[in-house]
Amino acid sequence: MQDVTTTGFFRVVARRGAPDWFVTEYLRVHETSTPEKHIVESIESHGTQRPVFAQLIGEDIPHILRTVRWLIKNLPVAGIDLNLGCPAPKVYRKNVGGGLLRDPAKVDAILAAMRAEIPGLFTVKMRLGFDNHEPLPHVLESVVKHKVDLLTVHGRTVKGLYWAEVDYAAIATAVRSVNCPVIANGDIWSADKATRIIQETGAWGAMMGRHAIRNPWLFRQWRESQLGQPLYRPTLGEVRAYIDDLANECCEVTSEDDRRASRLKKFLNFVGLAVDTEGKFLHAMRRTEGMRDLMACCDQFLLGERTQELYPLEPHPGLIARPTRETQQSCEL
Repeated sequence: MQDVTTTGFFRVVARRGAPDWFVTEYLRVHETSTPEKHIVESIESHGTQRPVFAQLIGEDIPHILRTVRWLIKNLPVAGIDLNLGCPAPKVYRKNVGGGLLRDPAKVDAILAAMRAEIPGLFTVKMRLGFDNHEPLPHVLESVVKHKVDLLTVHGRTVKGLYWAEVDYAAIATAVRSVNCPVIANGDIWSADKATRIIQETGAWGAMMGRHAIRNPWLFRQWRESQLGQPLYRPTLGEVRAYIDDLANECCEVTSEDDRRASRLKKFLNFVGLAVDTEGKFLHAMRRTEGMRDLMACCDQFLLGERTQELYPLEPHPGLIARPTRETQQSCEL
């Protein structure tokens, strides 16, 4: 997730039960691009003992290959991941990310070139299409033809952003159409739902994005669910400690106070989906000024008499993670 899956976030999540592997923020690839230093750091210095895949976004084949060669030569990447799913208008207007789904022939050419250049694992992350499902069979055919090692499918179109209903039946179609493992993605907010979606689609696994911000114990809980063990249930006091971790690892201490608070609020917009049913925490948190005020708000809603209260496994229905304009300008799967 762009502006989320940083070195610090990898560490914060790993302390609470890491996923099987991590995927970096996307590396922007174009004529003058060089791998962003903070993304390189997330590959080199995360310290989670988990594999990390380097995610690329771009459409210029020679420069994609130049970047691939550099990554393989210089960094301990577990594999290379191509983004065909980012729905942010500022991204797809450049014909990259989800924008490439308007041109299946170009996607085919990119996959062919990348497969020829990548000796190890090559994965692809995609949506169902741009504004309809028409590109889906063509892209799936290219995935098979070019021997992609793993495919992640978000069950919405690019235009569907994060609010359209997830089409799990289309993910099941993808599972039947390719000969590599398929990861299901889209509105997987609990271990129980992950299990249900795997059963419904036949997918090999599930990818959790935004809901791992809300609940960093989600990967641990799903692993426990698969083993038939009781699910770990953090308390609101532990959620408050998680917020401290986010502040220390994901919000630069040296940055201006207002800027640091603003960045932390981006995470709290998801955490707050399960703090109270009426969204009072979200309302109050968004109106704080500076870190001291923000942390006092967190104390008010998560500590005191509520410290030992269990944090819900699922978000409360009807609450919105963050303002529409901000969501449209970011890029996540």
